[in-house]
Amino acid sequence: MKIAMLGSGFIARFYADSLAGQRRKDTLHSVYSRTGDKAEKFAKDYGLPHYTTSMAEAIEHPEVDVVVIALSNDLHLAAVEACAKAGKHVLCTKPLGRTGEEAKRMMEMVEKAGIMGGYLEDLCYTPKFLKSVSSVKSGALGRILWAKSRETHPGPHSDWFWNKEKSGGGAIVDLGCHCIEISRNFIGKDIKPVSVMCWAATQVHPIDAEDNAVGMVKYANGAIGQFEVSWCFRGGMDLRDEVMGTEGTIWLNNFMRTGFEMFTTGKGGAYVAEKAESSSGWLFPVGDEVHELGYSHMFTDMFEAIEEKREPLETFYDGYVVNSIIDAAYRSAKSGIWEPVQLDTWHGRTDVTEAHAFASYDDEYHLIKEEVLPNGEKKLILKHKKTGEVVRRDI
Repeated sequence: MKIAMLGSGFIARFYADSLAGQRRKDTLHSVYSRTGDKAEKFAKDYGLPHYTTSMAEAIEHPEVDVVVIALSNDLHLAAVEACAKAGKHVLCTKPLGRTGEEAKRMMEMVEKAGIMGGYLEDLCYTPKFLKSVSSVKSGALGRILWAKSRETHPGPHSDWFWNKEKSGGGAIVDLGCHCIEISRNFIGKDIKPVSVMCWAATQVHPIDAEDNAVGMVKYANGAIGQFEVSWCFRGGMDLRDEVMGTEGTIWLNNFMRTGFEMFTTGKGGAYVAEKAESSSGWLFPVGDEVHELGYSHMFTDMFEAIEEKREPLETFYDGYVVNSIIDAAYRSAKSGIWEPVQLDTWHGRTDVTEAHAFASYDDEYHLIKEEVLPNGEKKLILKHKKTGEVVRRDI
C-alpha cells in the first residue's frame, strides 16, 4: 500500500522511521505540510516522490491507499472528513479528538464511508505491553482489580501542545489518553467506564491548561484505572504501568530506566532518547526507540488489518471512548466530585455489575489468607460465612 503522510514534524518522522524500518512493503508516497520547505525536506529525507502544501491533494492522490494523520489535534477532524470523502483508509495519531464529540464525529465518518479508522495508540503496542496483556487474558493475574499507568516528562516539543484551543487541554489530553487506554486493555475493553475522579492543576508553566494531573476511572465491574500525568517531571520521559489482580501483579518500566545506562562527558552530543534533557552525565538511551515505543507492531497490525479486512487492535471507536473518559476527567477536575462518563455509543458488555467473589475454604468458612511463617508453620485466616467471626487455624 502507498501512504500519504499528513504532517512533517516530530511524530510524522517517528511514523516514517517505523514505516521505513519494518514491513517495507507499505511505502510512503507523499507528504503534506503547511510549510513548503518542510514538506520538501521530509520528502527528500525519506525518498518520497511527491510532496505538497495542499491536504486535499495529498489525500486524493490516485496512487494513495492509506492516509496517516500526524497533525495537531485541531486538524484531525478536517483531515478525517477529507479521507472519508475520498474513500481512503485513515490512521490517526492520538488523541483522536479534542473532545468526545469530535471523536464521535470522526468515528461516524469512517463507519459511513466504509473505510478503516485506525487509532495510532503506540503505547498499546510495545513488546512488553503486548506480552503483559496476553498474560492477563490467559488468566495469569486472575480478576483485575486495579491498573495504573504513569507518563511524565518535561513537556511537549511543539508550540501547539501548549495552546489549549488547538490541543483541547494539557497533560490529560496529551498523556492521559495513553494511560487511560493502557488501563482499558488490562481491565477489559468490553467493560464500561462508569465515572471519573480527577485532580488537575497548572503548577509550573504560564499556560491555560493543566500541567499536572492524577485521576481514577471506575469501571462497571468495580475495577479502577488510575492515571498520573505531568509536563513538569525533570529527568526525561517516565513511562510505567502496574496491574494488580486477585492472582498476581505486573510491573512495567517502559522508558527512561530501560536497562541501558551510559555515562558520558557530552562530547558526542548525539540524540539520546525522546524527552531526554541532557546529553552528558548518566544517560538512559534506548536500543530501538520506534520498536520499544510500539510503532513497529502498531503499523504492522494496522496494515495487516486492512489486508485481512478486520479491525485493528486500536480503532476510532477506542479513541472515542478515551476522549469521553477525558471529558469526564476535566469535568471532575472542576467539580471535585466523581463525574459520569457520557457514552452515546457503547459496543461493549451491558450485563456487567460490580461483584466481589470471595474465596471459599469449605462450606462454613471463607478464606481470607494462607501463609507460611518464618518458623515454617502454616496458618490460615478464615471468616465464618454465617456469623462473620474471623479465626486463625494452624495447618
